Formats: sequence, C-alpha cells, structure tokens
Amino acid sequence: MSDFSMDVFENSQKGIELVKNAEQKMLITDSCWQRSYQNLFSVCRNALPDEELKSRLSWNLCDCFQQHTGRSPLPYCDAKSSMTKCLQKLDNDVHKIYLAFYIETPAICQQLQREAWKHVTERLVNSLKDSAEFAEEKLDNILNVGDLLLQNSKHVQESLASIDVRTQQVAETSKNVEGRVNAVLSQSEVILEQSKGIASSQLELNEGQAKMKESLHENMAIVHESYTNLDHGIDGLRTKTEDIEDEIVKVGDEMSCRMDKLQNKANDIGNIAGQALSKQKQLLDEQYKALDGLQLLHNFQSQALEESRGTLKQLAQFGHEQQEELLRRQKQLQQTHDHLVEKSKSILAAQETLS
Repeated sequence: MSDFSMDVFENSQKGIELVKNAEQKMLITDSCWQRSYQNLFSVCRNALPDEELKSRLSWNLCDCFQQHTGRSPLPYCDAKSSMTKCLQKLDNDVHKIYLAFYIETPAICQQLQREAWKHVTERLVNSLKDSAEFAEEKLDNILNVGDLLLQNSKHVQESLASIDVRTQQVAETSKNVEGRVNAVLSQSEVILEQSKGIASSQLELNEGQAKMKESLHENMAIVHESYTNLDHGIDGLRTKTEDIEDEIVKVGDEMSCRMDKLQNKANDIGNIAGQALSKQKQLLDEQYKALDGLQLLHNFQSQALEESRGTLKQLAQFGHEQQEELLRRQKQLQQTHDHLVEKSKSILAAQETLS
C-alpha cells in the first residue's frame, strides 16, 4: 500500500469536486455508479489502494461510464485475473476513458483520506484539549489541596506543642492530686472512727424510738379502751333513757285513756243528773281512782327523773375520770417526746462536730 501524501495535488478543490460528483452519482439507487463508488469509498476511507486495486476500481468506474453513455460494456475481467491482462483487451478510446478514471481515483481517495484525517485530527485535538483542561483543573485542585495540607500541618504542629504543654500541666496536677488524695484518705480514716461512734449513738436512738413507739402503742390502746368504755356507758344511758321515754309514753297513754273515760263518765253524769245518789257516789269513786292514777303518774315521773339525773351524774364522773387519765397519758407521751428531742439534738451536735 502506498503512503498517504498531502502533496499529490496542489489544489485540493479538485478532490472536493470529484467527491461531490461521486456522491451525487451514488444517489442513483441500484445503479452501477452506486455500487462502484460505494466500493471505492469503503476502500479509500481505510487506506489508499495499491496499483492493482486502484486499477480494478478504475475499471469498474469506466465500465459504468460505458453503460451510462450507451456504449458497449467493458469485456469480462475475472476478479482473479491480473488487471494488465484485462487492460490489453481495451481499444485506444476506451483505454483513454479508463486512464481518466484511473487519474480521478487517487484524487477521490486522497480527498477522503484528508477528510478522515481531518475528523480524526479534530477528534484527537478536542480530546487533547479536554484532557488538558481536565489536567489543569486537577492541578489547580492539587495545588489547593497542597496549600490546605500545608496549613493543616501548621495547625497540627501548633496542636502538638499545645498538647505537650498540657501534658506537663497534667503531670503537675497529678502530683498535686496524689498529695490531696493521701490527705483525704487520712481524713477518711478519722471520719470512719467518728462514724462508728455515730452509728452506736444512732443505734441507741433507734432503741429509744422503738421503746417510745411501744409505749405510745400501749397508751393509745388504753385511750382507745377508755373511749370504748365511754361509748358503752353512753349507749347504756341512751338505752335507759329510751326505756324511760317508752314508760312515760305508756303512762301518758294510759292516763289519757283514763281521762277520756273520766270525761265520758262526767258527760254521762251531766246527762243523767236526775239519777240516783248511788250514781254520784260511783262517780266520786271513779274520780278518786283518777286522782290516784295521776298521783301514780307523778310519782313515776319523779322517780324516772331522779334515775336519769343519777345516770347522767355517773356518766359525767366517768367521762371526767377518763379525761384525766387521757391527760396523764398525754403528759407521759410529751415527756418521752422531749427526751427523744434532747437525744436527737445531741446526735446532731455530734454530727456537726464531725463535719
């Protein structure tokens, strides 16, 4: 294969016109021109044809020209035969036409090569340009990162120096803390001994509180029992009072009944004033009986009042005794409470002394 050369044709305009003419002929569908130029373009876009292939391509174009102009087609040329043998079969006129296509074929191939080279070159140049811009951007980023790393390294150095100073301060502080810890341990031993004394005092206080609690429970039980007895006495008095009221009601009812009877009899006496003296004597007897009933009622009421007064007096005396007993128990509780308060104050004073 021959080398590609840009100096074969001084004027590339001829190659451009030949390519345009070939492209127009390729627009004729299913024609000899279309097949021949397609074959030429496919070969020339990849590489320049050698002499044998160039002769074969020119032969095909010449054959198309002969057919297009109404002339006799070229004689058959086997694909395996040498083009030199096939060219010997042509006369002078046809051979001149063949030579014209033979000259155009390199021009078309060179123009196609130029265009292909142009596209490849433009693509490569654009790719190189993009790569250069990308590399420039990356270099800028690298420079920025380098500056940032330099600044960070300075900060790291400053931080290391600060950490060194703080480490020395921590070492000094650790020594001071160790001395203070030893002092605290000594004080803790003293506080432990004092705490044991406080614990024993608190134990005594707890025992005193337990005793006071037991005494308080006993006193409360006595008070509760006293109140229970008082309630029982009041209930008994209430029962007796209710019985007396029932008796009074019964006597009153009986007296009322008798008075009604007496009134009825008096009415009968008034109505039968003309009856015999025996009837008057009977009326007097009934009146005497009524007076006796009234006297009996008066005596019963007096007796009931006396019994009520006695019961109330007994109840008041019992309540007074229970109240005195309650006051005495409260006084004992107050004394016990005062004793516990004194104990608590002494313990608090001891704790304040320890603290």
